Amino acid sequence: MIGRIMAIDYGSKRIGIAFSDPLRMFAKAHSVIANADLNILVPRLKQLAKQQDARLIVLGMPYAIDGSDTPKTLETKAFMKNLQELLDIPVISFDERYSSAEAEAELKKIGKSWQEARKMVDAMAAAMILKSYLESENR
Repeated sequence: MIGRIMAIDYGSKRIGIAFSDPLRMFAKAHSVIANADLNILVPRLKQLAKQQDARLIVLGMPYAIDGSDTPKTLETKAFMKNLQELLDIPVISFDERYSSAEAEAELKKIGKSWQEARKMVDAMAAAMILKSYLESENR
């Protein structure tokens, strides 16, 4: 399948956004937006998806290390249900265990200060989720 994928790293305060290229080979961090009321957040996400011509949204699902649901998992599942009902683009979930830790490590490796990294970590986490998803699809 061809067309960009939008990845979302959902957080209670911030939401990281990443996009694939149209051929779905690469993942690139895009932006971080503040989590807000659904009436504000959903139109913003819809606008971003439309601007990038995204054909699919991959939402990182924060399972516990053993794969079980946590309170954050349940919150993210509720968010996903809202997106599925309010957007006209398919929304699927993908295991995001360790994505934020990987993003922080990557930002440290390239020499970003903690202040710089904090601003970027959610978008980088979304890119890590998308990268893992793309790799799983290409196996």
